[in-house]
Amino acid sequence: MSHVNATLTPRTRLRLARLIVDQGWTYAAAAKMFMVAAKTARKWAERYRAEGAAGMADRSSRPHHSPAKTPPHLVRRIVRLRWRHRLGPVQIAGRLGVAASTVHAVLVRCRVNRLSRVDRVTGEPLRRYEHDHPGSLIHVDVTKFANIPDGGGHRFVGRQQGYQNQLATPGLPKGKDYKPRTGKAFLHTVIDDHSRVAYAEIHTDEKADTAAGVLQRAVAWYADHGVTVERVLSDNGSCYRSFAWRDTCAALGITPKRTRPYRPQTNGKIERFHRTLADGWAYARFYTSTDQRNTALPGWLHFYNHHRAHSAIGGRPPVSRLTNVPGHHS
Repeated sequence: MSHVNATLTPRTRLRLARLIVDQGWTYAAAAKMFMVAAKTARKWAERYRAEGAAGMADRSSRPHHSPAKTPPHLVRRIVRLRWRHRLGPVQIAGRLGVAASTVHAVLVRCRVNRLSRVDRVTGEPLRRYEHDHPGSLIHVDVTKFANIPDGGGHRFVGRQQGYQNQLATPGLPKGKDYKPRTGKAFLHTVIDDHSRVAYAEIHTDEKADTAAGVLQRAVAWYADHGVTVERVLSDNGSCYRSFAWRDTCAALGITPKRTRPYRPQTNGKIERFHRTLADGWAYARFYTSTDQRNTALPGWLHFYNHHRAHSAIGGRPPVSRLTNVPGHHS
């Protein structure tokens, strides 16, 4: 590919050089024909004599020597301070006695200029991955949301009115303090690593049999969308370490994998999906009951999979990474 401002392409340079070298044209005549300077015609003719057609390609504009370049040992110190202490360019420059602009240039070159690219726990650069085709890996997890009393929860109506709504909701169990308990909804979520197409079910627990049943139905749902699941990644929750989970994976021909303990970043795609789920569905609007919120879930999942732009896949909806999907254009 030629430089953006180049007048001649490699093919045109070759034609120009051959007119001068092979056919005896003068530099001025050839330059006039191609509307360039005679000096430019001479340059390409001499390069053609020395290197042949291969010499017509663009060369790197990088200088052979950079005497003012930051020394490697200083680069390592700058990056080490960034990783271990999460310091900014001004703080690093103060410690090392160099210009803040130099520090910033090094951080940009090493791709650690944004703290969002550095792991908060270890200080190491984030290592992102993505499997190359749908079904190669799915992520599973369970997230919890408090049930909503009749009339609305405290997030929208305030704590005092929310407590009154709890008291007025029939059938709620009472705790040791004799106050009503709304309980929790356990949302079992599944997301495909490559496409980010998601599946979710609401349950009253996170037991092994429940998780295994969700996996079976999720695999069947993905199969209906033309996706064959090969591996499943989960955390180290008890339901995912159970015999029921192991046997279900074996029956489905899926390889089970688990994250490193106390390392939720490995399952980061589904953790991020939970945040999107909370913002877009669970807390997006005022619900007057748990049933009303549950009824809204399928519609939101359809919107997420088919219509919502996903920044990690180029601003397209997840289903765009699948083919021949029913309802793709609905």
